Amino acid sequence: MKFLRFFVNDFLGDDNDIMNCSFNSSNIKSGYFDGEKIVSLTDPLEIVLNNWQHERYLEDQIVNSYSLEDVIFAPPTNPSKIICIGLNYKDHAQELGMELPDEPKIFLKPPSSVIAHLDDIIYPKMSSEIDYEAELAIIISKTGKNISFDDADDHIGGYTILNDVTARDIQRKDEQWTRAKSFDTFAPIGPYIETEMDPMNQNISLSINKEVKQESNTKNMIFSPKDLVEFISSIMTLNTGDIIATGTPSGVGQMNKGDIAEVTIEGIGTLINKII
Repeated sequence: MKFLRFFVNDFLGDDNDIMNCSFNSSNIKSGYFDGEKIVSLTDPLEIVLNNWQHERYLEDQIVNSYSLEDVIFAPPTNPSKIICIGLNYKDHAQELGMELPDEPKIFLKPPSSVIAHLDDIIYPKMSSEIDYEAELAIIISKTGKNISFDDADDHIGGYTILNDVTARDIQRKDEQWTRAKSFDTFAPIGPYIETEMDPMNQNISLSINKEVKQESNTKNMIFSPKDLVEFISSIMTLNTGDIIATGTPSGVGQMNKGDIAEVTIEGIGTLINKII
């Protein structure tokens, strides 16, 4: 199922200023997309992700329904952290002339970098080289530490799309990744959390202004989502709502002001953001 968090248009007012709304606001609703409309639910999404398969749970949760035109997408989760994988596609490693890693290479993006589907990516003044990176993202639905490979699925609530926006010139200058990855708006995610898909066999692509720049399949990942949950949770506690961005395929390149970036993952949908 495709779950999401959203605002109703009337709440945001004329300017639809979602950036001024707290991610913890009581005005954020949870729900799912049934293929035609958005169905709102009573419980917050982190609870829904752990209970939606129980008999009659969703039926008892339904509050209202809205057309897509009546809602503004919110980030589908409110993470305590975003853990990203630096090299996790065989085709990307080949493109860079690098050997396949023996273990995942991880770094962090701050929660303040998160924006939603259809929000704008802000081009920072201190950079002149902003890159896109299309990624499948894991949503953690149950807090855990030292999670085994076999138990990983119990902690994965579903999957969404993330664009790991990067100030590449700053990354080269700093020789580490924190500043380059951490600007506000540098982690667009959404639009939905998909709970029923095979994460290891989905087409993934990114286009800029409708021109395809990245095109691969998640079967080319070096480390599976279950591998990543096991590895990362051996280092740090994974909290409910945390995001694991699973790495990007080959074809990474620049975005410019005015560009429209569209990341599509077969079983989830398309994440769209404009660069301003």
